Amino acid sequence: MYDYLIVGAGIYGSVFAHELTKRGKKCLVIDKRNHIGGNMYTGRVHGINVHKYGPHIFHTNDEKIWNYINKFTAFNQFVYNPVANYEGRLYNLPFNMHTFYQLWGIKDPNLVLDKIKEQKGNGNNIISNLEEQAISMVGSDIYEVLIKGYTEKQWGKKCSELPKSIIKRLPVRLTFNNNYFNDKFQGMPTNGYTEIFINLLKGIEVRLATDYFSDSDYFNCLARKIVYTGPIDRFFDYKYGKLEYRSLEFETNVLNINNYQGIYVMNYTSSEIPYTRVIEHKHFDNHGDENVTVVTKEYPKTGTINTEPYYPVNDEKNNKIFLQYKKESEMLHNVIMGGRLGEYKYYDMHQVIASALNMISKESL
Repeated sequence: MYDYLIVGAGIYGSVFAHELTKRGKKCLVIDKRNHIGGNMYTGRVHGINVHKYGPHIFHTNDEKIWNYINKFTAFNQFVYNPVANYEGRLYNLPFNMHTFYQLWGIKDPNLVLDKIKEQKGNGNNIISNLEEQAISMVGSDIYEVLIKGYTEKQWGKKCSELPKSIIKRLPVRLTFNNNYFNDKFQGMPTNGYTEIFINLLKGIEVRLATDYFSDSDYFNCLARKIVYTGPIDRFFDYKYGKLEYRSLEFETNVLNINNYQGIYVMNYTSSEIPYTRVIEHKHFDNHGDENVTVVTKEYPKTGTINTEPYYPVNDEKNNKIFLQYKKESEMLHNVIMGGRLGEYKYYDMHQVIASALNMISKESL
């Protein structure tokens, strides 16, 4: 008999299993995939750390979380500053003085503010969606060139139908600073993310290629308590309706050249290009064969029951459905829902770790 059955070997489940095992609890971790690490999984191809489920850049302002993750692997001093491609022209991200100069030829921050003010107009002071929020932040030109097409591809909805909170994640600067994140601590694991999970799960029983829903009654009898990190609506057999997620498809190729695009990520912001970004993995940490590079095109996809869910669509309709599931889950005293899918939140990695550690602190061990 196990103390905890942990469904999912991603970051939430792995941190949970590690901390509980340290406290003397017996844990079983299962995952329907054939590898640990969830969407953070990296595999080696010609010595290159390939991010199988899209690029993950670790960043946080929380020193405790930074110190925690650094116990499981070494990080480099990587700083994320991707480039956007719109109809063949390149722009720096996030939105900063480089971007404004590339688009408008303006070098004076005060004139940039005037331009944005002019483009957003008087408008309605009540901002209710992503389109209105974006235009209020950066004006209509930046919105049309760098936000609209990319965002609508990624989310499968018009910007006017998306919550304003999504765009608030992006910084806007009146300095020549291409650092995508404002966080104090940033980096990329030098040996890839999988090493983190190997160390988190050391000495813990893990069963891969094991689907909890193939025989949930059997698995429920194995442990005193369940930590579930999959989609919360799936757990309750969609009784209140299916929550919306965005999914992704990846097209990865090994090329017999040293350098394909000169940068780790290039976003394609035009709606006419079907993929959202192109990832060249070797530029994250300069590992691998000099004569080979690995390139991935990332295609957005509508989430269905048969696709992997990546991003919860936290609009009003879905949040109402989620609250019904959340209320029911709180009545199950032997089940903990966690992670981006279990909590239906657009978490970053450091936020998932913090959520797991916070939940563990509430456990009566």
